[in-house]
Amino acid sequence: MTSLQPFLDALPQTEGLLPKWQLFVATMAFFNTVQNFATLKLTRRLYTGVPPASVTKLQARTFAAWTMTSAVVRGYAAYNIHSKVVYDIALFTYLIAFAHFTSELFIFRTAKFNIPVLSPMIVSTATLIWMLQQYEFYVKA
Repeated sequence: MTSLQPFLDALPQTEGLLPKWQLFVATMAFFNTVQNFATLKLTRRLYTGVPPASVTKLQARTFAAWTMTSAVVRGYAAYNIHSKVVYDIALFTYLIAFAHFTSELFIFRTAKFNIPVLSPMIVSTATLIWMLQQYEFYVKA
């Protein structure tokens, strides 16, 4: 038994990479939640189309609550990927994230093209496509 074995045993055991990806994204969302509660620094890097004072602690905490909610759903999906309801809800979290960042860029213009905005857009878009392509494989209705 290697020293990594407990870590490997805790990963989703379902075949394929999508469950592990869901867990990875959920973990990153958890850290982003903590960051949103702790400081405005990184949140302000997202919303560069408005004065920094417009990104408030209240807005960051609200964003943290949404991010934690999506982390829980995606983490749950990592271990319950064959459940149609869980899969669908997780898929919608990525759709909502994509819609949020797209609207901030193109409609509200509170964000600009930069790494902090492009990163969640790439993750949400790629994961949406991946989940739609793999739907029949994981959800055997």
